Amino acid sequence: MLSYIADLDKRMFCHIVVFTQRHGLYVYAKRVSASGDGHLYLYLSVGLMLTHAQGQALFNLMLASFLVELPLYLLLKNSIRRTRPCHALVGFESGFEPSDRFSLPSGHTAAAFIMATSVAQIYPFAAPVAYLWALGVSGSRVALGVHYPLDIIAGASLGTGAVLLVHQLI
Repeated sequence: MLSYIADLDKRMFCHIVVFTQRHGLYVYAKRVSASGDGHLYLYLSVGLMLTHAQGQALFNLMLASFLVELPLYLLLKNSIRRTRPCHALVGFESGFEPSDRFSLPSGHTAAAFIMATSVAQIYPFAAPVAYLWALGVSGSRVALGVHYPLDIIAGASLGTGAVLLVHQLI
């Protein structure tokens, strides 16, 4: 069963990468991925904290969620040690060099879903836009060849779960 899931994961990865290349979306995927590098979280949360009444709540929720997520992310990534597709698949060239060797879970996805889920908790009207952006960041990581789809599912679950846990405890 696990080999079937791993094979399906690789086939889905290949379909997404081929689609990205066929339709000239690589440059766009790189830009969307870069929006999830971390600067946006800081700028948005601090900007809202300084200008909006609920901004402090967003900042606190995001900070606490990252404090829960980050150790779990590091533990999972360094214990599972799944090699990234750009390094594991023979003959595959991504043209994009990730910052580390392992792919599960996706850190960009976890962070994007922390952002989106925090926004959804504090500013529910903005949830659709926030989740659409988080899905874009997530998909871009597969399109760039640095994550498998299951890495994305794990990252989204980790990020969302961290926020929901923290929000319940606050």
